[in-house]
Amino acid sequence: MARMIDVAREAGVSAATVSRVLNGKPVRQDLAEAVHRVVQELGYSPDRTARSLRRRHSAVLALILPDIENPFFTAVARGVEDIAEQAGYSVVICNSDDLPDKESRYIQVAELENMAGLIIAPTNSEPSIDRLIAKGRPVVMIDRTVKQNVDQVTFDNVDLGFRATQALIERGCRRIACVTGPVSASTARDRATGWRAAIADAGLDAPPDYLTHQSFRVEGAHQVIAQLLDLAAPPDAVVAANNLSGVGVLKAITERGIENDFCVSVIGDLPFVTTLLPKVTNVPLNPRGLGVIAARMVLERLTGLDLPPRLVVLRETASSPTRAL
Repeated sequence: MARMIDVAREAGVSAATVSRVLNGKPVRQDLAEAVHRVVQELGYSPDRTARSLRRRHSAVLALILPDIENPFFTAVARGVEDIAEQAGYSVVICNSDDLPDKESRYIQVAELENMAGLIIAPTNSEPSIDRLIAKGRPVVMIDRTVKQNVDQVTFDNVDLGFRATQALIERGCRRIACVTGPVSASTARDRATGWRAAIADAGLDAPPDYLTHQSFRVEGAHQVIAQLLDLAAPPDAVVAANNLSGVGVLKAITERGIENDFCVSVIGDLPFVTTLLPKVTNVPLNPRGLGVIAARMVLERLTGLDLPPRLVVLRETASSPTRAL
């Protein structure tokens, strides 16, 4: 097992410098980078026992998000920060880019820096949080669910997919496709399940080509909707499973000049669009509320709450979708 002195020797610094880096004290950037690199290479995990005599953890929460440029996650972050700040905690926001390896590195940083807790929208159903859990650090999953026994907060995504599809059926659409996110994301799978249930409930048919998984980003949706429109029997409507997918879909149908003849239902508030195009239905979400609840759950654990892992499913968006006429 690697020791602090081993890290110091490999990094070419003193043990005191290693200690300062791992405790978040000011250190020259090049030295700090060398220490963190060697810590990862050696798999060093500092003994926090002595520090825990003085404090259990730092007053910092880690928030790992897949795409901080998405206004949905920006609103989530605001909700987390507002609650954390009231309790005297700071928040470090990390962008995983929906990459499991990058996510794992940030989780390791949260552990090594002795952060108080972690809130994460995971890239897959089994993020590498076992070491944090073993150390008693509170972990809350947001938006997407996982297999581990930790607190989780999500929307009723099956219902969201169902209602978004039902709104299109009520418009008279019969060939309804679904543009959703990566299969690894429970949000994408569950919203597609809701789409499929609404189609079956209405006695309609949806060819396999009508369900497309992509990156939950503008570019991915733009590409797949173009492919859908080139099918021999193209859809006459699309459920876009998140806000950025909605932007990509609207961009593609506008380029085709069919915005007046094509229906779109978007789950989440549309960013970057100042006016809704004709025949667009919006199923709104409350991302800030998601962040608020997640932050409160972490803080409850930090103040000693000892209950089995909780699953909170937000249904506050159960009102009727809004429609652009």
